[in-house]
Order: sequence, then structure tokens, then C-alpha cells
Amino acid sequence: MKIKTSALLIIIGILFSCQQNTSLNNSKIKKGMIKVAIFYPNGEDKTFNMDYYSNKHMPMAASLFGDSLMAMSIDKGLANGTPEMPVQYVAIGYFYFNTMSSFKNSMESNSEKLKADVPNYTNIQPMIQISEVQMVE
Repeated sequence: MKIKTSALLIIIGILFSCQQNTSLNNSKIKKGMIKVAIFYPNGEDKTFNMDYYSNKHMPMAASLFGDSLMAMSIDKGLANGTPEMPVQYVAIGYFYFNTMSSFKNSMESNSEKLKADVPNYTNIQPMIQISEVQMVE
């Protein structure tokens, strides 16, 4: 019974580990799009200002990317697989672009402005993953 309870807690933790805050129309997300995920790992002495990130940084990014940005969202980490473990990521930001070239063009002209704003909301070194969307429900 302990194993089943532990497995259930892990599944519940995974399902509820993030709270999504959609900022643009996510019905625009389609298979084959480029998804840029920005992970902010949790750790000792790490700080993250979710209010600034959601209300200033991400809207600034959306404004800079213009029409090439199809959708964006933010996950706020709430829990991990077990209650006694700290959340792995305090936040994850997502940007969706139609093509890799539209993403590259958007980032080339705006990356310095975005990087310069990071110290305004966190002391965490973000990790970035670029993926291709495989499925959308």
C-alpha cells in the first residue's frame, strides 16, 4: 500500500506542479510550431519576482516579438513529486513561434534587451530549451 500511495503522490505532484497563466490566445498553437521554454531552476538563495515577470517582462517580450509571437504562457511552480521536496523550477516561461526562422529573427534583434531585464526579477540563470510542438489538444 505504501508503494501505491507514494506513486499516487508523485503523479498528483506532477499534475499540479505548475499553475499556468495564459497571456495570449493559445488556440493558435499548432503541431510543428517552435516552442521556446525558459526554465528558472529553484535553489538556495534564489529569488524570483513573479509579479514583475508576469506583468512587465513577458508583456515586454511580447511587444518586442510582435506578430511573430503566436502564443505565450507562464507556469508557476507549486509542488514537486512529494510534499517534502522543494519545487524543481520556480517558473517556466513559454513562447510559441510558427517557424524556427521567425524565432531566430525575433531573438536576434531583441535578446540583449530581454537579457538586460532579467536582473529586475531574478538572480537565477535561466535555462532555455527549443522544441517542436508534436501534439496539441
